[in-house]
Amino acid sequence: MKILMLSKACIVGAYQKKLEEIAAIPGVDLTVVVPPSWDDPHSPTTLEKTHTEGYEMVVTPMTWNGHFHIHYYPQLKHIVRRVRPDVFHIDEEPYNLSTFQAMRLAQQVGARSVVFTWQNIHRRYPPPFSLMEWYVLKRADALLVGNYEAEGVWRKKGYQGHIEQIPQFGVDPSIYFRRKRPTRQGRMSAFKFRSVSPPTQPTLVIGYVGRLVPEKGVELLLRSASQLVGPWMLQILGDGPDKERLSKMAHWLGISGRVVFDPKMPSSHIPNYFSGLDVLVLPSLAQSNWKEQFGRVLIEAMACDVVVVGAESGAIPEVIGQAGLTFAEGNIEALQDQLQRLIDNVTLREELRNRGRQRVVDHYTQAAVARDTVAVYRQILG
Repeated sequence: MKILMLSKACIVGAYQKKLEEIAAIPGVDLTVVVPPSWDDPHSPTTLEKTHTEGYEMVVTPMTWNGHFHIHYYPQLKHIVRRVRPDVFHIDEEPYNLSTFQAMRLAQQVGARSVVFTWQNIHRRYPPPFSLMEWYVLKRADALLVGNYEAEGVWRKKGYQGHIEQIPQFGVDPSIYFRRKRPTRQGRMSAFKFRSVSPPTQPTLVIGYVGRLVPEKGVELLLRSASQLVGPWMLQILGDGPDKERLSKMAHWLGISGRVVFDPKMPSSHIPNYFSGLDVLVLPSLAQSNWKEQFGRVLIEAMACDVVVVGAESGAIPEVIGQAGLTFAEGNIEALQDQLQRLIDNVTLREELRNRGRQRVVDHYTQAAVARDTVAVYRQILG
């Protein structure tokens, strides 16, 4: 069974573990096409070759790199004709130009097609995107959706084929696990400006990992943290247009001594970063054109024995299940209450750590995602 996958997401090294797991399944011959980089102006990413065993990775140029809906691959036709796949897995939204390009090529060589989508808001697009979406939906043999709401979106748009809910990527528990806790010099000094004596209970290290943009709700996290009682510190890892404003906000809230902004790092370093956290917060705020579609950072943190706290927004509660805490979207006091519970209740923290790790092992490993994906390939091949 020859599988060709087109995926700009697979330039991230940690995500490539899924590719190795797919390639390790008997009967699968996998080729993956990736660009050399993804030039998103807010978060540019260069190809990391981290997990490349067992399959062929083809690096090919991308035209209009960094433009989500209109990028395409000028050399893709030659790659498709060389590989002549049985299944073409298109790891892009149905309304994108690159998806339309790939679907046309799949049709030319008689390949079955699988398209992945996160889209959990029912939106209509102007031409030519609406026409490309119509073309893809008429021909896709299966849609893989990353969350529960996405299936309803595509049924309303008229897709009548096979739909399977499978995350785009899982995590590898042998990579994402809790290391010996790293130390940050001066961690306890953050409390000296509030109290003459250092705190007697351990410091709760709260973290946020992701883009620094308004819809991610980091302002909400800062405001909630400023009202907490007891020893805590906040580590924020990421970059984006909101970074300077959030840094200034920490100052005028009077908590800058407890808040650290860490620079973006390679994906392979993230398990070590999580190992320095006790809690990870994802306080996302739904917008008219966006809401959280999965929150991969949640499963990465849970795998590393970090307690997760998430807004009841988009797919966040679906991912957390009973393995963490949630709060009403946009509610500062509700988030503060959940964080205060974790400061005050060590037993609760331990219980949630164990639940989180087990939830990942049960549902969100790269091996499980690979197995379920290959099952879809086999189903559409009959």
